[in-house]
Amino acid sequence: MGVKLLLFQQCIVECLSVEPPKRERQPGRQLMRLKEDQIVKIAEKILGDLSTAELIELKQDRLAALNAIKSAITDDIRGEEALEKDAARILDQTLRGMGNTATEIDQNKMLRMIKEKLAKERKIVL
Repeated sequence: MGVKLLLFQQCIVECLSVEPPKRERQPGRQLMRLKEDQIVKIAEKILGDLSTAELIELKQDRLAALNAIKSAITDDIRGEEALEKDAARILDQTLRGMGNTATEIDQNKMLRMIKEKLAKERKIVL
């Protein structure tokens, strides 16, 4: 798992030059969204690096492997987006239920805690 994550992080750095938008982060909002062409670059980089390092042997043609990697990346992004939405919904419900005492709570910290709990339950690596 560690090698997979390290390769993915390295690929992000090498493949993309993404500047986050110039705005304040809102609770439950992700700053960077990957575009389809960026996902393609990441998938190509992952496949190329794994092939070069001889960590994989293709059983299908390169295009099928590339599509499988793109699909895995897209599914992971969708899972994280769903987690973000659910965490924001839970935070909102919790704050509404607390009434006036909600002003004393660090909402970013609480959101992060909710996301971590949901991620653990859903076996999602953040």
